[in-house]
Amino acid sequence: MDVEAQETPLLQWKPDDYGGVKVNLTEPMTTEDFVPKLRASLVEWRNQGKKGIWLKLADGLENLIAPAKAEGFKYHHAESDYLMLVSWLSDLHNTIPANASHRIGIAAFVLNSNREVLVVQEIGGPFDGTGVWKLPTGVIKEGEGVWAGAEREVEEETGIKTTFKEVLAFRESHKSFSEKRKTDIMFLCELNMKPGTFEIKKEKTEIYAAKWMPIEEYVNQPWNQEKELFRFMANICLKRSQEMEYVGFSTVRTTTSTGRESYLYCNTDHANLLNATRGPASTSTPTSR
Repeated sequence: MDVEAQETPLLQWKPDDYGGVKVNLTEPMTTEDFVPKLRASLVEWRNQGKKGIWLKLADGLENLIAPAKAEGFKYHHAESDYLMLVSWLSDLHNTIPANASHRIGIAAFVLNSNREVLVVQEIGGPFDGTGVWKLPTGVIKEGEGVWAGAEREVEEETGIKTTFKEVLAFRESHKSFSEKRKTDIMFLCELNMKPGTFEIKKEKTEIYAAKWMPIEEYVNQPWNQEKELFRFMANICLKRSQEMEYVGFSTVRTTTSTGRESYLYCNTDHANLLNATRGPASTSTPTSR
C-alpha cells in the first residue's frame, strides 16, 4: 500500500448500496488539507474495490472543485445548497446514473355540471397575446405527487378547489428544455370541482383571464385544430365528457420498500378494487373484474 496514503488521514465517507462511496463535505477546508486526504482516500477505495465515488460539496466549498477535478472527478449535478461531483474507479462498465433528465408537468381538465371546461389565458410564455384559451398547466414541485400538483395548480391559477380524479393521458417530449437536453412529461389530469367553488378568482401575475367555456368551443379553437398534439388532447377531454366509459388512471396510495409514501397509478376500475380490498388482513393480490 502507498506509504503516504497510510499516513494521511482519509476523508470521512460512507458506503452506498452499489459498491460505491458517499462523501459529504460541509465544513470549510483548505486545498492543502483536502488534496492529500482525497488522494489517500482514492488509494484506499481502489484497494477496497469501490466503484463510484459521490463527492458532495456544500455551498461555500468552491475552492475544492478544481482540485477534485484534477483527481478525475466530473460534475454530476448542482442544487441551491450543494454541488455533486462523481468519479468511477472500477475497470467495469460505469454505472453511475446520469443527472435527472425529466421535468414533470400537468394539464388540468375541470368540467362543471353545464359541460363547461375551466380555461385560462396566460401572461408571458408562448401563449401570451395569442388569444388562446388553454387548460390550467404547471410544473410539479420537488416531493409533490402528480395528483397534488394538479389540485394546487388549478387553485393557484383560478381559485377553484378540486379533487383529483384520474390521469386521462400523458405525453413526453424529448430535448424539450434546459438547452434542449431534458425531457418534458405532461400528465393530462381530470379533476372534480369541490362544492361551493364555482366562482373564479384568477391569479394576477401569471393569468390574464380565466373562465368557464363550453367544451365544444374549447375543442374547436383554431389553435387546437391546427396543432396536432393539442387537438389530440382536446379530443380526449371531449370524449371523456361524452363517454364515461373512457377510463383513465386513478391513484392507489402505498409505500416503498423503505416505508416512504408512494402512489401507484393504474386503471380506475382496478384502483377502486385495490383501495376497497386493502387492509392488514388482505394477503393476496386482488384481480380486476
